Amino acid sequence: MNQEQLRDRIQASLTLAGMGDALGAPTEQWSIDEIAAGFGGLVTRFETPTPDTFAGVNGGLRAEVTDDASQMYYLARALVCADGRLDQAGWVACLLDWVNTSPKAGFMGPSTAGIVKALQEGTDLASVGVIGQSRRKLTGMGTTNGAAMRVAPAGLIHPGDLTAACEQAFVTCMPSHDTAVAISAACSIAAAVSRALVTPNAPDALGEVLAAAVEGAIRGEEIARQRARGVAGPRYLARLEAALEIAVEARDDHGFMTRMEGLVGNSVLAAESVPAAVGIVAYTRGDPMRTIAIGASIGNDTDSIATMAGAIAGAWRGLSGVPADLRAEFEAANRADFDLAAISAGLGTLAWRHWQERRHD
Repeated sequence: MNQEQLRDRIQASLTLAGMGDALGAPTEQWSIDEIAAGFGGLVTRFETPTPDTFAGVNGGLRAEVTDDASQMYYLARALVCADGRLDQAGWVACLLDWVNTSPKAGFMGPSTAGIVKALQEGTDLASVGVIGQSRRKLTGMGTTNGAAMRVAPAGLIHPGDLTAACEQAFVTCMPSHDTAVAISAACSIAAAVSRALVTPNAPDALGEVLAAAVEGAIRGEEIARQRARGVAGPRYLARLEAALEIAVEARDDHGFMTRMEGLVGNSVLAAESVPAAVGIVAYTRGDPMRTIAIGASIGNDTDSIATMAGAIAGAWRGLSGVPADLRAEFEAANRADFDLAAISAGLGTLAWRHWQERRHD
């Protein structure tokens, strides 16, 4: 591992995540069969989102990112500005900056939207979504995938250091995704990305990345048990284990996607879309284009799923596995808002420093 190789993998992670987001934007909320019919198979090309999608309603254009990757890029820039040590106040400032300056803020999910409103109005964050006189909250409040979809930079600045990646991931979960399931899911993605950066690009090495996703999920549950709240509902780790089993047993794309949808789920809930994303990486063996194509074709929350899966695959495979023509189209569509080369260089400097510090400990 040298500094240039590390920066290449970081840029690949950010790029493939964004490309997955843009591929999935025109198919969000569609069914698997509707997508197959509309695209003649898997989604392998960018299209302009139609009015029956969130991106279309919010004026999204061909090859543009949605709230998923745009929040990720804002987080990445905030980490660089904070010299790799983003605290809670810094993260809240970053989130509000995204709300105030990003044209993609109209896409906000339910967990983020409720907390942002409270932050803007100065009301008690603990009361958002509370049912009656209890401390329980409405279903979906804090249990969605918003933290996991944007969390990759927390892993990108801590290559191979799952503990540090999960600690930074936890900061970005609060206060909007303060539940065990959301924190476990976010730490799982951050840990997988962190390990992918330093894992040899060999077919038999993918297991190390998937094992890190499991380890991150366990660490996230432990962190939440001490510092956040538990909620009724499925555990992320249990769904992740099911997703990995489905990936091993699948024999074709359609069978894999329909079984994943039926047994794990593909909705905005963290217990569904996040394990589905990791399962896709396992099924495709981390192939960059197939990873985001299946993510964009699996139905329901396609853009988020393809974003998370793409971040892991890119961190492992690097830019050489990213199709040059699609990459050029994607970068041209988003260049006015995000300079991925500059963002990647900033993250790369932090990651190399942390990597060198770990080697000398």
